Amino acid sequence: MKKFIIVCFVLLGSFIPFSVLALDNSDNKKNENVEDNTRLISNAVSGILIEANSGKILFEKEKDKQVPIASMTKMVAQIIILENIESGNIKWTDTVTVSKNAADMGGSQIYISEGEKISIRDLMKGISMASGNDATVQMAEVIAGSEVNFVKLMNKKVKDLGLKNTYFKNCTGLDEDGHYSTAYDMAMIARELVVNHPDILKFSSIYEDYLREDTKNKFWLVNTNKLVRYYEGADGLKTGHTDNAKYCLAATAKRKKLRLIAIVLGEENGKIRNNETMALLDYGFNSVKYNLLKEKGTIIKQIHLDKSDSNYVDIILNNDLGVIEDNKLRKHNYKYKVIVKDIKLPVKKNSVVGEIKVFENGEVVSRGDLIISKNINNIGYLRLLLDSIRNIITGIY
Repeated sequence: MKKFIIVCFVLLGSFIPFSVLALDNSDNKKNENVEDNTRLISNAVSGILIEANSGKILFEKEKDKQVPIASMTKMVAQIIILENIESGNIKWTDTVTVSKNAADMGGSQIYISEGEKISIRDLMKGISMASGNDATVQMAEVIAGSEVNFVKLMNKKVKDLGLKNTYFKNCTGLDEDGHYSTAYDMAMIARELVVNHPDILKFSSIYEDYLREDTKNKFWLVNTNKLVRYYEGADGLKTGHTDNAKYCLAATAKRKKLRLIAIVLGEENGKIRNNETMALLDYGFNSVKYNLLKEKGTIIKQIHLDKSDSNYVDIILNNDLGVIEDNKLRKHNYKYKVIVKDIKLPVKKNSVVGEIKVFENGEVVSRGDLIISKNINNIGYLRLLLDSIRNIITGIY
């Protein structure tokens, strides 16, 4: 009860929170149209603003500067947790027993106790809303057996995303030499979450909730990200604060069809962090709009695969395909180019098999991955022989 009162006092008494898909590299190049002055986030060490679906950079300040990023580290842990949920390796309703190692974690925490049984859903709430170090370490042990092994998975994940300026020494973001990232890399990690694992928003968008809600020991949580309550359209994503990193924030907000992701790093206090993040988002929403050209799942092409168990297979869009346009009204003339690579059987559903590019005036203004709509396998020799006989009889040959 004493711990609960202390936590409530901290949460109620402070507005300043205590805590913590890779793009084509061409998007990482300097763009003359990108806002590059520092007036929007003059107090931040670095920052960036991107449109989530395309990854287009709308603003940047020292975006590739390697700095400590505190609990924003946990966004990569969240990616791995959600991948394990999506694969069926773990379930939200699974109950785990808290280890001494997790229970003893310092810093921001949800005060789980050694031997306590808690659901994976509650642990994810604790990570996403309260930035619980104890909850993060417990999930690391559930998935990888230890924090050390889990951190290896995290570093592999950022490499898989094509990010070259991020390296983790722990899964929580606590200050440690050699633990760093950049505003750009954090934006791409946030983008991976909201675009490819949108269930994160079911957790990050909630301002207050409870752990163990149906028990006598329910525990009140208040989101460390105050923007989800005070900023229109905000529904995530992750705060961060340590002595070395200072105050950091990865924020996302959506209005109409436009979703933006803003990153600010190294702010002096929580109020400045929140204000400058909102200034970045305001700049984006006032400057551009999102034109949805084709929705996720749209059939782009239908192809025939020889010696397969399907005569035809649909090639579909992996995500929404759209372009970022200036708010000034003008006509656009977009052209498309579809590229499907050679497909070797067998191939699994949702495997990337090509891309679609959107051109305007000869320049690529958007692109999207194309995936296969179902599992495709080789057919056996007998089936191939029978199909050949049938084709001869029916006159196809």
